[in-house]
This record gives sequence, C-alpha cells and structure tokens, in this order.
Amino acid sequence: MHLRRLRDLTDYEVADGNPDVRGWTVRGGDGRPFGEVTELIVEEETLKVRYLDVELDASLHINDRERHILIPIGVAALDDDGDNLFVPSLTLDSVLDYPPYQEFQITREYEEAMLRALRLELPEHFTGPFYEQPSFDEQHFYHTRRPAGLPASFRRREV
Repeated sequence: MHLRRLRDLTDYEVADGNPDVRGWTVRGGDGRPFGEVTELIVEEETLKVRYLDVELDASLHINDRERHILIPIGVAALDDDGDNLFVPSLTLDSVLDYPPYQEFQITREYEEAMLRALRLELPEHFTGPFYEQPSFDEQHFYHTRRPAGLPASFRRREV
C-alpha cells in the first residue's frame, strides 16, 4: 500500500516547521464548518502528506455511519491566523457526491471519484505523475505557515 496514516508510522512525526493540522476545523469556501481533520494520509516514500482525513460534523446529517472524507492536500489552504483549513471547492453538494471512504481502501478509482466530487481536474488531463498534479501540491497548502525550502511534511523521529 503506497499511502498510510501518519499515526500508523510510529517512527515518524510531523516535521519541524510544519503545523500539525490534526484537530483543526475544515471550512468550505463560504466559511461554513464541515468537520475536523482527524488524520494525515501520507506517502512514506516521498515524506509528503497527500490527503487530510476529515470527520464530518454529525449536524450535517450526511451519513450516520461513514462520516469521513479525504481531501487532497493541494485543494486546502491554511488560515493565516486561526486553526482552520479552507477548501473552496467543498460545498454541501460536493460532500453529498463524495464516494464513501472505507478506512484504508484508497484505490485510484476512489481518488478519481473524489476529484470528480470536488470538480477538480482528473488525471487523464494531466501528463505528469498522479501526485504531481495541482490537487496534491503541498506548497499551496503550507505556503503561509511553512518556511520555504522544507523538503518534507513529516520525518523519522529522532531517537
């Protein structure tokens, strides 16, 4: 499996200079709160966060059992002041169109369905490697809260 939850990689942690956004509120483009980040989904080989695991607020009444969705890191932006993440393409309609997230079964088909729900560019329109498309650009996400030039989102713990 190429993607893992950061908590499952017990030898790794969020790298210095990067905010740990777990517990932060996720808001749509209009500022409406949708839920909070519960986990970071990472690609161990590149030391990069690829998705934010968001638990939707129960008050949205979207689905009683499956309230988690994944947000590609490049479509979210950090709040300059508070502990909020903004996802302009996240709306009540887009959440209703989201494919159900069965914890830890992330296939390419699931990833493409998620991009479609957010009305984002699909890989067939992008010529590079899958995670190098704009939807997965960490720099867009971290640009206001991360010093320039940091090579990784997470790192091996020091012993």
